Amino acid sequence: MDEKPQMDNLFTNLSNGYYHFTATEKKVADYVLSNKTGAQYMSISELADECGVAEATITRFCRRLDLPGYSAFKLALAKAVAEEQGGSAVAPEDRMGEITAQDSVTEMARKLCGTETAAITQSLSLLDPEAVTKATDLLWNAGRVLCIGHGGSMITAMEAAHLFSSVSTKFSVLQDIHMQFSTVSLLEPGDVLLFFCYSGSTRESVELMDLARSRGASVILVTRFYRSPGATMSDVVLQCGSNEGPLQLGSVSASVAQLFVIDVLYNEFVRRDPEGTGAKKEKIAEALAERHL
Repeated sequence: MDEKPQMDNLFTNLSNGYYHFTATEKKVADYVLSNKTGAQYMSISELADECGVAEATITRFCRRLDLPGYSAFKLALAKAVAEEQGGSAVAPEDRMGEITAQDSVTEMARKLCGTETAAITQSLSLLDPEAVTKATDLLWNAGRVLCIGHGGSMITAMEAAHLFSSVSTKFSVLQDIHMQFSTVSLLEPGDVLLFFCYSGSTRESVELMDLARSRGASVILVTRFYRSPGATMSDVVLQCGSNEGPLQLGSVSASVAQLFVIDVLYNEFVRRDPEGTGAKKEKIAEALAERHL
């Protein structure tokens, strides 16, 4: 039996073990070594498509490298890329957002502005008008809409619930995961689960979406990856932009991309009844006016 490589550096291990790989595993190694930075942003489905292999091959490839799964592989890849770039986890195409200790405050802010503007621009290019329309139909006709996310996406879910609550009382948000499962288990046909998950592939997100579907509710997923486990379980997938690597969890640019999608969805919702939604916003403004000094 071949000795498994030690994970000191992924690129070294790929090169050292190359001639022990199967023909299909070599395809994966060749692609990763030729697309080091880009590969770390891909879902397992996207990498499999680019390599012309099955997802199972990617999984076996990760195990061949003594890694428990694809997430661990992406983390090892991101670390190796960062080492090659002198400690930076930012891809070359995103260098306008790379912050250094030598930057002035103005230069730092300019780089961040460029990165976050690029996230919105990419989200716009990924925008599917038909998906937006279908998602709006589901929200408009829903009896109840539950906004959910985990980690940084939970903050985005809270923002979505807050924004939509200015024109409708059927939107709510839950932060505690046990309450999420309890509430989703009581959803009914016609209700909607509006889920935010950048990767679309966390265990909790898939389990919650599966539970919602079993109750007859519809699922709208806002994610970066159109082909992900969560996406396959959703009625509508709304893609957001921004390339977030394994070492950039919870990046602001990813949140900005999701917020842009929310804004598009909200405005399409409001356009269904400008007068009615406008009247509700006026009532809220009048009620809140009394709270200001």
